[in-house]
Amino acid sequence: MAQLSGRLLVELALSAAAFLCGIICASALTVTQGEFGGHCILYSSVLYNGTLWLSSSSPVSLCYFVSAVSILTSAVSFGILIHGIYNCCFGDGQPDHTWVKGSLALTAIILFFLMVSGCILRVGMDTLCNSIQKAAAATSCQEAQHRPWVQPYHAERFYDNLYTAEAAAWVNFFFWCLMAVLLFLEYFNRAPARPFPGSGLTWNEETAPIFGEGPPKP
Repeated sequence: MAQLSGRLLVELALSAAAFLCGIICASALTVTQGEFGGHCILYSSVLYNGTLWLSSSSPVSLCYFVSAVSILTSAVSFGILIHGIYNCCFGDGQPDHTWVKGSLALTAIILFFLMVSGCILRVGMDTLCNSIQKAAAATSCQEAQHRPWVQPYHAERFYDNLYTAEAAAWVNFFFWCLMAVLLFLEYFNRAPARPFPGSGLTWNEETAPIFGEGPPKP
């Protein structure tokens, strides 16, 4: 079994945390859809005449998109976690250069979709809450949770669930940013040595004080 380094432990911890965040985000959003009969209430409009009801709702594909992004990022996080554990148990504990390069490209794609998902949740919640306030149904979304809604809606925790989904999405984005930084440093640390013009030093010799000594030579 390879000796666990601090960097590898951090990567494994971030992968596990990102996996949990993705599951929480998808679960919270799915529960909210179920409470509203399968409707996606992001960007929805609300009317009030003694009871609250949705006058319009977003296409369900919008909520499905956010949930799909969360589930896929969780699957990738779980795959990275399993790969890291396998590499620790049966490898040298160090990812090869090709794996790091591919992981960097994948991380950039995931960060983009997580950012889009977080923005959808944030703006969608603001639109819903503004509609509730405009209808004079409640002064806030938190208060609207305690107002009567038409059947068969069960809106006792809709804001809490949406807030949880958004928070999980942005925390997940932060974790993937940290993983991107670690992969970026690892990529340059394990890059093939190349001399600096006129310095007489190779890339690894120049960057060793910053990124470490790099992989051991055979």
